[in-house]
Amino acid sequence: MRYLAEYRDPVLARRLIVELTATATRPWRIMEVCGGQTHTLVRQGIDELLPAGIRMIHGPGCPVCVTPLETLDRAMAIAATPGTVFTSFGDMLRVPGSTTDLLSLRARGADVRVVYTPMDAVRLAARLPDRQVVFLAVGFETTAPANAMAVLHAARLGLTNFTVLVSHVLVPPAMTALLDDPDCEVQAFLAAGHVCAVMGWRAYEPLADHYRVPVVVTGFEPLDLLEGVLMAVTQLEEGRHVVENQYARAVRRDGNTTAQETLAKVFRVTDRAWRGIGLIEGSGLELAPEYARFDAAGRFEVDGLLPVEDPECIAGAVLTGAALPTDCPAYGTRCTPRTPLGAPMVSTEGTCAAFHSAGRRRTADRDDATTVRSAP
Repeated sequence: MRYLAEYRDPVLARRLIVELTATATRPWRIMEVCGGQTHTLVRQGIDELLPAGIRMIHGPGCPVCVTPLETLDRAMAIAATPGTVFTSFGDMLRVPGSTTDLLSLRARGADVRVVYTPMDAVRLAARLPDRQVVFLAVGFETTAPANAMAVLHAARLGLTNFTVLVSHVLVPPAMTALLDDPDCEVQAFLAAGHVCAVMGWRAYEPLADHYRVPVVVTGFEPLDLLEGVLMAVTQLEEGRHVVENQYARAVRRDGNTTAQETLAKVFRVTDRAWRGIGLIEGSGLELAPEYARFDAAGRFEVDGLLPVEDPECIAGAVLTGAALPTDCPAYGTRCTPRTPLGAPMVSTEGTCAAFHSAGRRRTADRDDATTVRSAP
């Protein structure tokens, strides 16, 4: 693709690593918020090439992974309702609920369809006036504007058979919740460039000032991330704590104001539970009262939901950076992309999936292999 090779130049990458080594005089712990950034760091081995003492903490930046278990169970109950067409992006179909997943429901006869945009679901509702069409609206501020536009379009068409099951989450409140944890080790953040392309970075400025943590808005290519880490380490070494923008080719301080106005029209901020983490105040979006008629949770009466997480899954610890996927006893054995126990092993942005696709081995397995090799 055009303009990507420049951000994957190995010569420039080595120069940035050399500069990082010269800049860092003590250990630092930096969290990348976005799951897409995590996959680049792990797939390219960047986290293992950084100078000794600079540790990347992988954050809760996977929207699929943090979608509440109750929402998934509700989605499956709705999808199993006769006369319903349940639509979703493909990465949600294999995310395990308490007892099953959407893909298994489809195999048993439920009308579950993959769409590429929420507008596809609106068009489907217009073509099938006798069916209830539901779209599973998950994600951070990045995907929320498109979902808001779908609701507005359905309203203009006067559709009465289109609803959305909303589970949007917001990044700054999650960062605040992490920093409020007394066990938090994060000293700087790499903020997600695509979120900031929509929302800008004004919301991060009081956070950086209050908690005295640098925030660097960063892209997703190897050089983006290495430069973002260098900018964060430079701030830490100099005792500064401001918001800086590495991703200048795509992000401005005010973001996309048109998208923000659309969000403000369709959604309202609400408290939201994050899977594996718990309730975070003011960290989600729900439909505004004027558009409540498009709320699938209100349209479908679903009772008796008793969400139960798999007891082996340590997704919560992985999502908050308290543990690595390779610390999990089930990683790579009972939990794989084909047989996931938790969402981080399913999503293309999940930390467990990133480690597994990169061939990272469990900590215990590495220790056992070292013991065998060193035995006489």
